[in-house]
Amino acid sequence: MEPAQELQQDTIADDREQNSNKGTFVTNLMKLPRLKHYKWWLRIASYSFFLIAGQTVATLLGRLYFDQGGNSKWMATFVQSAGFPILLPLLFFFSPSLRSTASTPSNTYSTNLPPLSTLAFLYFAFGLMLTGNNLMYSYGLLYLPVSTYSLLCATQLAFNALFSFFFNSQKFTPFILNSLVLLTISASLLAVNNNSENMTGIPKGKYVIGFLCTLGASAIFSLNLSLVQLSFQKVIKTETFSAVLDMQIYPSFVATCGCVVGLFASGEWKILRNEMDNYGKGRVSYMMTLIWTAVTWQISSTAMLGLIFEVSSLFCNVISTLALPVVPILAVMFFHDKMDGVKVTALVLAIWGFLSYIYQHYLDDSKSKVNKTSDNEASGAGAVIEVC
Repeated sequence: MEPAQELQQDTIADDREQNSNKGTFVTNLMKLPRLKHYKWWLRIASYSFFLIAGQTVATLLGRLYFDQGGNSKWMATFVQSAGFPILLPLLFFFSPSLRSTASTPSNTYSTNLPPLSTLAFLYFAFGLMLTGNNLMYSYGLLYLPVSTYSLLCATQLAFNALFSFFFNSQKFTPFILNSLVLLTISASLLAVNNNSENMTGIPKGKYVIGFLCTLGASAIFSLNLSLVQLSFQKVIKTETFSAVLDMQIYPSFVATCGCVVGLFASGEWKILRNEMDNYGKGRVSYMMTLIWTAVTWQISSTAMLGLIFEVSSLFCNVISTLALPVVPILAVMFFHDKMDGVKVTALVLAIWGFLSYIYQHYLDDSKSKVNKTSDNEASGAGAVIEVC
């Protein structure tokens, strides 16, 4: 009887060890998607931080340039794209040909790329759009208080939702529609509120020009984001950070060349030396303002493309709208912009519209997590059966 009992105990111990190994296997299997999910959220948080910080600082520096005596619209446009050389070391570091391994041949990347002529056309077209877009934003910064300018930029979210519906199959929900309506009302309030602005020496007609240019630039910017997302999905089809850098560097190079042509064609290059000599805070401050404006715009734009690459153009625009409460408050502190009742109402409506969209994204993310958990449990159960 004793050998039979010992054999039974050994069998039970083996079964327990096997079940324990199975449980460990399933647990490890479930942890992999979670780890990837955390890394994804870490990238999203990093991109969001650099987008908000870069956009806020760049906008305030752009207004500082005009307030201290800068008057060249083409120079203000030029610095929005001219900082792309700072990204070249990153492009070199993340180049697939330099980071290829034996298991990942270097020709894999090149075979996935579309024809060079297609890429050249995309980069050239996006570069021209960037030139026009930046020029219109420069007019807005020149003729509008920075607080009004920033609140008008919130209409990017409404335009982007519209373009995403047509180009990126974005679905409209009640919360997204509510967001669009609130942002439209916010912009409309600012359109009729030009009488209280602190813009000494700016005629009413130029206020209208600044308003329309900022609104038009927001529409072009949103169209550009949707087309970039479409290009990543349908044309480039390469999930690398190098692809994001390419989409930033080459269109910026085209836009910079376009700005140089505009600077000389308009004759504004003749006034640059006099502008620097008479700058309110001095020659060194003039150069530092332009340099850091260029750097912060590149940081902001690269983070923006990262969010488009990881999520969508509409989500990118929502994160960009987070700068809404920051810029007007800082504008009141540093540029003494007036914050009257109408502008406060417009700010509240814009934030309400932003939160409405964020809540919709929260619902979508919660639903996605439930679906992923169900899939992981199903795959884990399948793995257990397979081990048996």
